[in-house]
Amino acid sequence: MPSYFEQQLTRLDTATLDSLKQMKRGLEKESLRIDNQGRLSQHPHPIALGAALTHPYITTDYSEALLEFITPAFHSYEEPLEFLHRLHQFTYQNLNAHEQLWVNSMPCAMTQEKEIPLAYYGTSNLGKMKTLYRLGLGHRYGRTMQTIAGIHYNVSFPESFWQMRHQSIAPQMAYQDFVDQNYFALIRNIHRYSGLLVYLFGASPAVCESFFKTPPAHLDRIGTHTLAASQGTSLRMSDLGYQNTVQAQLAINYNSLANYIKTLSTAVDTPYPPFEAIGLKKGEAWQQLNTHVLQIENEYYSVVRPKRTTQTQERPLTALRQRGVEYVELRALDLDPFNPVGINEAQLRFLDLFCCYCLFEESPELTEEEFRRIHHNMRQIAYYGRQPNLTLQQQYNSIEFKTWAETLLSKIALLAASLDAVHQTKAFSQTTQIQQQKIADTDQTPSAKIMRILTTQPSSFFHWAMAQAQQQTNYYAQCAPLTASQNQGLSQWAENSLQYQTQLEMKDRLSFTDFLTHYFNADTPH
Repeated sequence: MPSYFEQQLTRLDTATLDSLKQMKRGLEKESLRIDNQGRLSQHPHPIALGAALTHPYITTDYSEALLEFITPAFHSYEEPLEFLHRLHQFTYQNLNAHEQLWVNSMPCAMTQEKEIPLAYYGTSNLGKMKTLYRLGLGHRYGRTMQTIAGIHYNVSFPESFWQMRHQSIAPQMAYQDFVDQNYFALIRNIHRYSGLLVYLFGASPAVCESFFKTPPAHLDRIGTHTLAASQGTSLRMSDLGYQNTVQAQLAINYNSLANYIKTLSTAVDTPYPPFEAIGLKKGEAWQQLNTHVLQIENEYYSVVRPKRTTQTQERPLTALRQRGVEYVELRALDLDPFNPVGINEAQLRFLDLFCCYCLFEESPELTEEEFRRIHHNMRQIAYYGRQPNLTLQQQYNSIEFKTWAETLLSKIALLAASLDAVHQTKAFSQTTQIQQQKIADTDQTPSAKIMRILTTQPSSFFHWAMAQAQQQTNYYAQCAPLTASQNQGLSQWAENSLQYQTQLEMKDRLSFTDFLTHYFNADTPH
């Protein structure tokens, strides 16, 4: 008997499949600025790159040294990669002397946490709020963890697709309610199956020993100053990274938009004794935005987020409540240290396939018990993903990871064949076959490739990563230069962002305390 997914796939007509050509995808990619000794840069964000607060494409994340590149959403696979490439070229041209970009997800040589500079966004209330939020994160989780870098993949399904699905499945339902319901079905399945992405694309099995105050006993020591999960895939996606124990206890509900808003709002509004112990202020100096479980919504480090483009100073949950889900942000991807922009076209195609699969597959409501299994399985894949006979927890039994992954990929292969037929290409099936080969042979995974280098060459993680950073610096130095119009356009964006930041600083009328009160009370999303 055909599975639920196979039944759904047979019901997709050519018009619906054809509409998927108009899916849009954009990227957000983080990279640390380092000096020529491999240490975190202590220089401010380069002025030639513009104002991190107001530039739409080049900003900073946690640290002043943690660059974040943002592309618009495009219909094609080539355009976001080309745009990201141009942002990198422009940045390499304008880095401070003796600086380059670190190309791995796990950070460079760390010394003391106080030497990790917080991102600075100027003197406007909005800018001060963004810096204070980061100060609070440092107090709560430590600054070192915040220097881990990754790629976020933003994807949306086209209006024509939703309209056809709405009319054929639930025309009696309000249109945006239907869209929201389906995006949350997609999100629940991304939670269930994102461990597959961590195995296929995880590229952070090792880290410099300097990342830790006390090296964890469950990591292996290899070579000099290097610790690794020798059969693992992604320390970034382990509990050493963004799957921290405090947030693992949160019961965020993904069974509907209303439940998601309610439970995430509760976390933002609920005092938390360990964070109350930090204090809101020390004397007159602010320590965090508030003493609640989460300072703001974005502090919740989920592998996927429902998103809606926000207006100036609008809270993300307010935008979702008022206008519904616009796209989803998938956050489970490590940087590919062998690729100049950290990701490639075949991976983008597979991510589209993966999200389509998650949308069309059956997606029952998530229980707290299932969420605990998901966290357990993610940890197993992060630390032991390439271990022979690794097993994952299911509701009533366990299953070998290899069997679980092969079953998922066999279903995705059916979808790939359908899309190939409509798109008149073989690219979807080809990228699926590449991923299937990684299940059959763990040596083909990025994590295995990295471990092979670190265990067969006399090199520490740090020295190998420095060599990769230098290799990509050389690559960009040898690229055909940006055209005059490309350079002018990016320079103009930088100049405009500086002017806009100045305007924001001049327009402030409220005290910072009043600004925060207004921000948290304005249209509170309950």
